[in-house]
Amino acid sequence: MIAQAPILAATDFSAPARHAADRAARLARVCAAPLTLMHVLPAGALQGLRHWLGAGSGAEQHLQAQALQQLQQQAAELQAMRHVPVATQHAHGAPVDAVVRAAEALDASLLVLGARGDGFLRRWVMGSTAERLLHRSRCPLLVVRQAPRGPYRRVLLALDFSPWSLPAMALAQQVAPHAQLVLLHAFQVPFAEKLQFAGVDAVTIEHYRTDARAEASRRVQSMAQTARLADGQWQPRIVEGDAAQRIVELEQELGCDLVVLGKHGQSAAEDLLLGSVTQHVLAQGSTDVLLSTRHEPR
Repeated sequence: MIAQAPILAATDFSAPARHAADRAARLARVCAAPLTLMHVLPAGALQGLRHWLGAGSGAEQHLQAQALQQLQQQAAELQAMRHVPVATQHAHGAPVDAVVRAAEALDASLLVLGARGDGFLRRWVMGSTAERLLHRSRCPLLVVRQAPRGPYRRVLLALDFSPWSLPAMALAQQVAPHAQLVLLHAFQVPFAEKLQFAGVDAVTIEHYRTDARAEASRRVQSMAQTARLADGQWQPRIVEGDAAQRIVELEQELGCDLVVLGKHGQSAAEDLLLGSVTQHVLAQGSTDVLLSTRHEPR
């Protein structure tokens, strides 16, 4: 994250959204970055209100005023607690559209939201809206699950050696500059089961497995050198198996407090695969997830 680049936190005033806003404020202070706290009243809810109570009932204006008051109160609490200036934005309409427009207008370096919510944020992360946001947003997305208890200390960074891997590593260093990085690559022997059915002997398959592990280790080491990671700042973790399952298992086994994923893979098919990996980690994981949206030119 570049110093002074704004951070945008979305809130629906739920407890998870408050945790996310707190994390955003902590990052803003460390990076000396401006922080904007945003709330969106969904257009569908307002339309339902007009339908049942009528446009002139005054209920809509009351709802808008109440939301604005809550937003300003939460911003004031953050500002007092974390000693950072907090601007506010209040909008109504389609939540994804409103937040994407705000992020683009601010040229935000990071968009932060809670993993669960009481209103539109719940649908964001757990449904297809999250996918829309990730595809449309040009800034990284931090999904906060835990109440912050300090800076991130151990980060699990999933590498697939695509053009998205090195920028994801750089983003992890910026968000968690003092954390221990675990550089994870999950590999699979291509067509291993079919090779067995085809009569390929176990020794040959194991040779393929050994070569795949050695090649992955070499590439992880090379990426760490390219990123100028110091000895002791990182450790490799080369595992065999399904990437999504292994990420969730290892985040808990290693006590990680942040998982970092790149936005895409190496091909259209892997784009879909990584999308499913992201969904699985968001649904089954227990820690914060940082999604990088930058990639290197091929």
